[in-house]
Amino acid sequence: MNSVMYLAWRSLSSRRSSTVLTILTIAISVLLLLGVERMRTQAKQSFANTISGTDLIVGARAGQINLLLYAVFRLGNPTQNISWQSYQKIAADPKVAWTVPISLGDSHRGFRVLGTNTDYFKYYRHGSKQLLAFSQGGEFENMFGAVVGAQVAKKLGYSVGQKIIIAHGISDQSFNRHKNSPFKITGILAATGTSVDHTVHVTLEAIEAIHRSGKPAVNMSKQAQKEKYRPSQITAFLLGAHSKMKIFVLQRQISTTKIEPLSAILPGVALQELWSIMSIAEQALFVVTVFVVIAGMLGMLSTLLISLQSRRREIAILRALGARATYIVALILTETVFLTGIGIIVGAALLYLLIGVFAPMVRSQYGLSLELSMFSSSELYMLLYVQLIAIVVGVIPAISVYRQSLTDGITVRAY
Repeated sequence: MNSVMYLAWRSLSSRRSSTVLTILTIAISVLLLLGVERMRTQAKQSFANTISGTDLIVGARAGQINLLLYAVFRLGNPTQNISWQSYQKIAADPKVAWTVPISLGDSHRGFRVLGTNTDYFKYYRHGSKQLLAFSQGGEFENMFGAVVGAQVAKKLGYSVGQKIIIAHGISDQSFNRHKNSPFKITGILAATGTSVDHTVHVTLEAIEAIHRSGKPAVNMSKQAQKEKYRPSQITAFLLGAHSKMKIFVLQRQISTTKIEPLSAILPGVALQELWSIMSIAEQALFVVTVFVVIAGMLGMLSTLLISLQSRRREIAILRALGARATYIVALILTETVFLTGIGIIVGAALLYLLIGVFAPMVRSQYGLSLELSMFSSSELYMLLYVQLIAIVVGVIPAISVYRQSLTDGITVRAY
């Protein structure tokens, strides 16, 4: 066996150009295969980590995916709002432990503005039920305080104490900016890798005040401001129950209330439905990647078959020296294993290199966290399948060698 491995290695070394090209072809195939798998799993994990510890998300009657997208991921727009009275009635239910109101509809230089209260920083959790943390400053100091996400501060160069102006609607144009009501940044949140990083948080009272006619009264006590600018409606709210056993009771109670048409969704169930819809595109991308791997294997097969034509005398001499056909077959299969193994190692190394270089940019631009973690069981199985496919592919030139006769290898043909 050692002689076969040594001879296979020497044979590949003597054909450096074709060997390197074959290894690169396999490496790129493996890189794409692992890259797509890691992007898929970590994107799914990143989405799931956006919100945790919340039992229900409540909003106006709509599909649960739509409610999840605008309430959690700040994507899309709500069909309609819900009344403050409905919110208060549900929040006062003995089965409800806490609530976090959310008001959407404004923006700031391309980032969504979210109106809420200080309960948002107390109860909103992400990842493994992690609370939001501040890298600078703290919560709202007054009605016109603002807390910005990590990416908002980074991209716009903001720091605590700066004043900002928000605009009505998604389009931040000069004519729809609330110039008479500037906000002062009181805090910057630590990075979370979620939509929170791309959000500007302000108070519910400020949202109500800037949309009323006339200049807001700012020289009032906090309690007076809350009473004067109590919102008439909000977009949605997050809810936590005292008991997990009461979640489905609350969900049914809210969804069937006669006050106004409402929807109460389970974040985990909505996320599963979202991924089931995206699974078609996910599977299509995976199929394309599989075909790339197959193309790499076919490239290796082509290289081996071509090399066999130029190695007819070499193989014939080995047979003449007493090498059995099985030895020659083992030689070809060993070369295949070497090529694929090295290709897998190079592909994996390229994956880690690219993640190390581009992970900060991907997290910054898309909020997707790519980690330099060990291979998962599914990734290891994929690499094993690639190696097995390569061995199967290597059987074809091996059979060709097996059938090649000694006389055919020695005879010089005239063309």
